[in-house]
Amino acid sequence: MSAHALPERKAPSGAFAFFRKRGRLSAWRLFTFTLCVLVAIPLLVVASSLLHPDRETWRHLADNVLPELIRHTLLLTLGVSVAAGILGTGLAWLTAVCDFPGRRFFSWSLMLPLALPAYVTGFVLVGLLDFTGPIATLLRQWFGPQVRLPPIRSGGGAALALTLALYPYVYLLARHAFLSQGKRALEVGQSLGLSRRQGFLRIALPLARPWIAGGVALVAMETLADFGTVAVFNYDTFTTGIYKAWYSLFSLPAAAQLASLLILFVFVVLFLEQRLRAGMRYTPTGRSAGRERLVLTGFGRLAAPLFCGAVLTVAFIVPVGQLLWWALGVAAQDLDLRYWAYLGRSLLLAGMAATLITATALLLAYARRQQRGALTDAMVRFATLGYAVPGAVLAIGIYLPIAWFDRLYIGLMGELFGREAGPLLAGTLLAMLSAYLVRFLAVAHEPLAAALQRITPSMDEAARSLGLCSRQLIQRVHLPLLKGGVVTAMILVFVDVMKEMPITLMTRPFGWDTLATRIFEMTSEGEWERAALPAVALLVAGLFPVILLTRQTER
Repeated sequence: MSAHALPERKAPSGAFAFFRKRGRLSAWRLFTFTLCVLVAIPLLVVASSLLHPDRETWRHLADNVLPELIRHTLLLTLGVSVAAGILGTGLAWLTAVCDFPGRRFFSWSLMLPLALPAYVTGFVLVGLLDFTGPIATLLRQWFGPQVRLPPIRSGGGAALALTLALYPYVYLLARHAFLSQGKRALEVGQSLGLSRRQGFLRIALPLARPWIAGGVALVAMETLADFGTVAVFNYDTFTTGIYKAWYSLFSLPAAAQLASLLILFVFVVLFLEQRLRAGMRYTPTGRSAGRERLVLTGFGRLAAPLFCGAVLTVAFIVPVGQLLWWALGVAAQDLDLRYWAYLGRSLLLAGMAATLITATALLLAYARRQQRGALTDAMVRFATLGYAVPGAVLAIGIYLPIAWFDRLYIGLMGELFGREAGPLLAGTLLAMLSAYLVRFLAVAHEPLAAALQRITPSMDEAARSLGLCSRQLIQRVHLPLLKGGVVTAMILVFVDVMKEMPITLMTRPFGWDTLATRIFEMTSEGEWERAALPAVALLVAGLFPVILLTRQTER
């Protein structure tokens, strides 16, 4: 055949060329790329507002709100990060390395505050410690009217609530690091002539530094993303500024400009977190290291359980007890059909989101398994980046392109058919689920990826040698082994969606109130007792992942 008879193959162009240069374009890689695009759209939409600054909007923000928002956000993030870092590290050291009465109980119970959303802890603290609250009233009755507690509706109050709710992130990671050390770090220090305190500060603490810093980075990102807690304390940060710009000023450009600045804060924290994780090195130490503990004696043997008990009491027992007390008081009044509607919508929304996100995360984990390589790893990492982005930013980033599409749709319907049409996507469950998918894909992906790693290629080869086809391999081998990871992923996403507040508030269909929005509505009006009933429902749902987490860490 002559050369000119052969049809010339056109060189691939654009995104397809990018893939083909690095490997075969497959459905798995195309699926991963599509998820990356879905994550990139809201981030690019929000970030693009920096490229087209509205001078009037920026002048208004700079003159009226920006200095206070920046100061509050930085102070709150710094304060909560430092406080949660110290508290979580101290508790982790005590329960992992030291031996004292009640250590086994405190080692798992100190994780229980994870089940309480920070905004629930916040409104309980306000209800108890405000000027008209029972504690302040009791103190005035006992010691006279001149006795005043520090104002709880302040930045300090918000920092206290966030610290009590978020310190378990540092506790979990630091405890893992200290468990692998045991008391050997102290013994090494003593062999070098150091005291126990010097051994802790100069050997044990630096060895655990990457894990502690990783936990502190998580706390910082959660603080930057928080909306409900700062709203309870009337302490304006970027998230409340975004919400007010959208709903109070009806200014989407101002909300987008604030969201773009918040993204810059988040990416700075992400950069620092990546730098710190790069220093992590895993060294097998054997399980015996965790069993060698320092037996406390004298004052330390009494002080350790008292300290752990005080933290558990303030962070979990008192808030839960107060919630139950308030809930019992208003149950007869509030437990009507409306409440069951809030509960039903929350369960329906969380169930749909958990199913959608877990299925997507499972396909993503399979894509990484089927198409190994640096490119796939990078795309999977980008697709799961949304968890680091605050919900308020994602709500803006999802809403703007949807609003643009709706305007286009309404215009086309008018031109082509001469009739008025309503919005097609804005204020629908599809918009909410899209935002949830971007936000919580990482939550489902992590347990599924870990479960999939346990299925080795040799297991696949053994199954195929027995005559199983691909469908039978998935049905009879993979799915039974993945069942635990799937259940864990669905529960984690289910609970996170139940608790999620800014996305639900900003993208929900009209009249689609849930338990989280009911709490926001009641706390905005200062009705702490009536907010307790939905908060108890969220608490019960939040206990499931904490129990799962506890079982895993105790193995």
